[in-house]
Order: sequence, then structure tokens, then C-alpha cells
Amino acid sequence: MRLADFIEANSTRIVDAAEDFARTQLTPGMQLDAAALRNHIPLILAAFVRDLRTPQTPDQQRVKSEGRAPAPGGPESAAAGHGRMRAQDGFGVNQMVAEYRAMRASVLRLWTADRALTADSIEDMVRFNEAIDQALAESLVEFTAEVDKWRNIFLGALGHDLRGPLAAVVLTTDVLATKLHDPRLAPLVERIASGAARTTRLLDELLEYSRSGLGVGMSIDRRECDLRDELREETEILRAALPDVAITLDHEGSAKGHFDASRLREAIHNLVTNAAKYGDPESEIGISIVGQPQHLAIAVTNRGPALPAGSEAAMFDPLKRGPTAAATGEATSMGLGLFIVREVVLAHGGAVEARSGDGRTCFEILLPRRTGDALPEAG
Repeated sequence: MRLADFIEANSTRIVDAAEDFARTQLTPGMQLDAAALRNHIPLILAAFVRDLRTPQTPDQQRVKSEGRAPAPGGPESAAAGHGRMRAQDGFGVNQMVAEYRAMRASVLRLWTADRALTADSIEDMVRFNEAIDQALAESLVEFTAEVDKWRNIFLGALGHDLRGPLAAVVLTTDVLATKLHDPRLAPLVERIASGAARTTRLLDELLEYSRSGLGVGMSIDRRECDLRDELREETEILRAALPDVAITLDHEGSAKGHFDASRLREAIHNLVTNAAKYGDPESEIGISIVGQPQHLAIAVTNRGPALPAGSEAAMFDPLKRGPTAAATGEATSMGLGLFIVREVVLAHGGAVEARSGDGRTCFEILLPRRTGDALPEAG
């Protein structure tokens, strides 16, 4: 009997075996009924049957065996739905993969035990294994996406809930600073205020990361402004915060446009503090603004170790840090500074890239002056 016919004729036995195995994967506290344990499995088996009965070319066979076959058009596949539901049910990724292993073993064991093998059995077995691999790949994509979504929801909720107690600490510290008359206690109050401010910055980064991970993206408030004036003020703040670092600001042409100045100041602040962490402490950090008819180019340049080849794009990924040890401040960093830079720029419809060579590293931001304005072509 061909394998497709066998699966179709024995689907109840196979689903029963799959349900029994799924029960062994439950961890304490997980309460799933038979319907939840069997969800999508009959549909997955039906998809296997359709696949086994569908002719395929050698190229199609190769990509499917590698788990790279294109997802079917139209409604979500049963395997994709199974992956998402297993994440929602609290299964771990290893538990879900074990289900597919058990499904594969159950089908082949029952098929062999019934002595239903034919001259075409080897071809059927190969096709079945390819179908299992493809279904597993589809399940893993949805499983991972669902886990990531709930992790970002948790991070966002955590950051939001921590803001209340932190606001109380900040307010109490402000009151103490104005009422305190004992100079011996002033350094302690200042230390509390500094720690609260640092925690606030970390929470802000955490919330922006969770928003972006949920697909919400960075929220911005565009207004007509002159970025030259805004960055001049930010440069003074940076000089006060980094008294041992020489920071210069150069500008050429008009820097007026429709921007969220606060967000862009935050982005430049992150780039400069990043340069101070990883660059040559004896060299200056340069900020430049060049105005073009439809866009602005903002660059932050410093001297220091070159970036490893091919690492420039990955540096903007969340929770990544520089390839070399930072001189200062790394213990309080979440590795989200450059990620936030990228999100701010993308929210403006702009582009950001890192370049490194001849002992210099440059982060350049290109921003359209207004929504719809064109950026220069890459290259």
C-alpha cells in the first residue's frame, strides 16, 4: 500500500499515537484536553497525504528536504497554526520538535508493522521525511514569532509597571534635595538621583525595544524645527556629561525640516556616548550636519579600533554590544543604544549606516526633510 493511502486509512490510529505522546510532553501545571492535544494533527496528516500525491521536480524536492519550500498561498498552513498554538499552550521548542519526531516514528512504525511496504516504499519514505521537515520548519517560524511576541509584551508590561515606583523615588529625591540642610547627606541624595535617572533611561530603552519587537515601531512627533539649534543644545549637554571628551559640532547649509527633534537628539546622544565608550579616549568626537535640498546628513565620527569586517549592520541589532571592551559605562548598558538610533531614523523614513577604516569610525544618518522627500541612492 502506498504511504499516502496508508496514512489516509489509518489516520485515527496515528492521531491517537500522537495524542498519547503529546501528553508525555506536558509539564506540571499544563492542563490540556484531548482536543487541544490533537489540534491540527489531522490537518497536518492530510497535508502529508496531498504532498505525497503531488508530483515534484528534483529542485522542489531539494528545497523541501532543506525546509525551504515556499509556504502555501492562501490560509495559514496547519503546521504553522500548530506551532503558534503550541507556543500559546506553554510548550517549549524542544517539546514541539519531539512531537514531529514522534509523528514521524509512529507513521513509519505502523506502516512497517502492517507490512504495507511496496516497491515504491523508498520513494514514499523520502517524500514523507521531506514533508515532515517542511512542516516542522513552518511550525518553528510561527512558534518563534509567538514566543517573541509574548516576550516583548512581558518586557513592555514590566517596564510600564516599574515606572510608578520609580516616579515615587524621583519625586521623593527631589523633595529631599530641596529640604535637606545637612551637607553630609547631600552626596547620598545625589547618588539616589543619579541611580534613578539611569534606571529611567534603561526603562525607556526597554519600552522602545518591546514596542518595536511587537511591530508597533518607534512613535515620533514631527514638528517644524532647526536641527542645527537642537544639536547645538545637545552638544552642550554631552560636553557636560562627558567632561573628559572633546566634542565638536560643524554644520553646512540649512538644517530646517519636519522632524521629531527630541528623538533625534536622543539618537545623536546615543551615538556620541557609544563613541566615547569604544573610541580612542584621547581623540575628539565630531558631529557634523550637512544640509541638502531634500535631506540632511548627520555624522558622528571618532578615532579608535576598526569595526570587524561585516559587523556594521549587525551592530544595530538589539542587545548587541561592541566587539571590543568599552572604556566606561558598559556595566549599565542594555545594548539597545544603536538599536534605538536605527528605530528613530527608520521612523523618520531615513537610513543609517556605520563605516570604519583608517582608524576612524563614522555613523552617518540620512534624513528626508519632510515626509515624501527623496534620499540619495545608495552607493
